[in-house]
Amino acid sequence: MSADWYVLIEEDIRETKHLHAVEFELHHWRLAAAHRVEGDEARVAAVAEDAALHYVPTPLTGYLSLGDRPSRHAFLAQDGSWVVLVGLRGHQYHIRVSTARLMHVREEKEAPSKSLREKFRGAWEGPPPPPKPWSPPAAD
Repeated sequence: MSADWYVLIEEDIRETKHLHAVEFELHHWRLAAAHRVEGDEARVAAVAEDAALHYVPTPLTGYLSLGDRPSRHAFLAQDGSWVVLVGLRGHQYHIRVSTARLMHVREEKEAPSKSLREKFRGAWEGPPPPPKPWSPPAAD
């Protein structure tokens, strides 16, 4: 596999959950975009910087009007990734922009459908044991 370079953009997604009359604001990162970039590492870093300085988070686009320019604080981390705070009209969102090489791809493969006999046998015998969780391979 060739070393394909990508610029990855993650957005901070907020959810509000209620539990026993207590409100929780939950945050998690979601991969919003993965853009393939032609060129060397310097070109990929330049494209990541451009994304950090111009990308508008999806939730913020609903508040944009023609001519608006959101506030932006872009921080370059030591590892080359960007953490950006973008705000408009009291709404603030975080994005993270990083570069990465695509190293592995595996296509989805579904198991073949079970026959009626296999379904009845499975109902009688119970579900199969769950797969073992991943663990590091043993050292030689």
